Amino acid sequence: MILLEPFRMSKVCLHHIQSGHFHKGLTCFSGCLPKKNSSIFMVPVRAFALCCYASRTFASVGSLDTDVAGQESHVSNSNNFQRSVTSFQHSSDKLDGMKDFERELQELFDEVKMMIMMGNQNDAIDLLQANYEAVKERMNAGVRGIEEAATVDIIALGYMAIGDLKFVNSLLDMLNEVVDSLKDDEPLLDSVLVHMGSMYSTLGKFEKSMSAYRRAIGNMENIYGKNSVFLITPILGMAKVLSSIGRTSKAVEFYHRAISLLESSRGAESEDLVIPLFGVGSLLLKEGKPVEAESPFLRIFNIYKKLYGENDGRFGLAMCSLAHVKCAVGDANEAISLYRRALQVITTSNYMALDDSIIEKMRIDLAELLHAVGRGKEGRELLEQCLMITEKYKGKEDPSSATHLINLATSHSRSKNYVEAERLLRTSLEIMGKTVGPDDQSITFPMLHLAVTLYHLKRDEEAEQLALEALHIREKAFEKDSLPVAEALDCLVSIQTRLKKDDEELLEQLKRVLSIQEKEFGPEGEEVMITLKKVVFYLDKLGRKNEIFPLQKRLSALGMKFKQRIQH
Repeated sequence: MILLEPFRMSKVCLHHIQSGHFHKGLTCFSGCLPKKNSSIFMVPVRAFALCCYASRTFASVGSLDTDVAGQESHVSNSNNFQRSVTSFQHSSDKLDGMKDFERELQELFDEVKMMIMMGNQNDAIDLLQANYEAVKERMNAGVRGIEEAATVDIIALGYMAIGDLKFVNSLLDMLNEVVDSLKDDEPLLDSVLVHMGSMYSTLGKFEKSMSAYRRAIGNMENIYGKNSVFLITPILGMAKVLSSIGRTSKAVEFYHRAISLLESSRGAESEDLVIPLFGVGSLLLKEGKPVEAESPFLRIFNIYKKLYGENDGRFGLAMCSLAHVKCAVGDANEAISLYRRALQVITTSNYMALDDSIIEKMRIDLAELLHAVGRGKEGRELLEQCLMITEKYKGKEDPSSATHLINLATSHSRSKNYVEAERLLRTSLEIMGKTVGPDDQSITFPMLHLAVTLYHLKRDEEAEQLALEALHIREKAFEKDSLPVAEALDCLVSIQTRLKKDDEELLEQLKRVLSIQEKEFGPEGEEVMITLKKVVFYLDKLGRKNEIFPLQKRLSALGMKFKQRIQH
């Protein structure tokens, strides 16, 4: 029996442009700056519902940012919870005896969903806990059938939506014991297995996730045949898990199987193909195969063009994804053209608000690309637009304004307009000082950036003080042999070199930087090679010739390897 009222006494995003390399050995790093997801992929799709018996297999969603395949398998928020639980809704046509039970599951889901949507998380927890106690009592009494499994599954999905992953983990252990004892032909078992695969994946337990998906696929193949469209959800779930653990070739095989199933059942231009096409294209890009990745993304582009036309915002998002691929294959001009058209279509169609984070990310990525090809003025105009929109909708002291100010300062620094860069960076520091506090590690990014800017303005004493302050903050926030500390040290050494600080001290600091870089990047990293050159310079300056030869030999070998790496 599903409880719809719990027993209780009372109711109860920084985008920035990488600052890159500065002149005269100075570098500024972004490793500690909080960032949103940096992926540019944005394709509106219709996600697959987690449904084994439903006549309506697909549910419509709005847009996605980074992981299309994740839309059908992740259950980390209430929307995913909704898609997951509804998989029980329609199987009653097949099994009339389960109708009342399924209705109770649906009612439980509706209650929890509504509570979460209304912000009544405590009420949702009370309701889920009451059902947990009830099903636990039955299980302790030896009752461990499909109804108990399905109930625990729903409770786990609810806690996943709430974000209590620790309890979800214990619920999955409990669920596993029941599922392992059930026969493969039990009603609702396939849905439960698919949910388990999804939740295990979210928890990072990929072997268990694959085991659940594998059993679901086998069961469904036996029931519906190997060419059934019902196989799509567990196949995509399996592909996602395989890609997460680096088994790219196998993941691509699963995506291609999903594509073949959909093409045979829905046609070669079905919108439902977007998810597996996106998955295989993203994997190929990740593997450094942009030429091969272009084909699936071009198919997505053409599918949306035919379905919605060239003036629809969804087509604009597909265009943006294709722009990213064009950039990866080296066609910067075509990428810029696609980005501009995408922005225009999305804006004029009112598909997204001007301050939407996705369209903001598009502006920033296009700005960075324009800077990379030497069109800094055009890129700066986009960054200024981002700042104006943020200030208009969120206020001038919103933390995201600081990010745009840093981006603009970076742009001005690239154009050697250091005076304006200084003004922008000081404004960003004021904003961040009010929002995160003066000792927060995130403030060290604009702090080091300002130190570099002052260095270029020949204000070395001020630059040194800022670099020292940033170093002290990072040493407190991170371990002393961490990469953020090495980055701040490297910046400080460059400034102190011009201040003619003690060469022995500078050499020791560089050796500390080198040790950290070797640990982080390995002995053959490009960063290691750059620091080795600095170490050799100071050894030579101090007359320590006996220490130079082995380092020069190492540098020569690294130089050859790095040259070969570039050629390949």
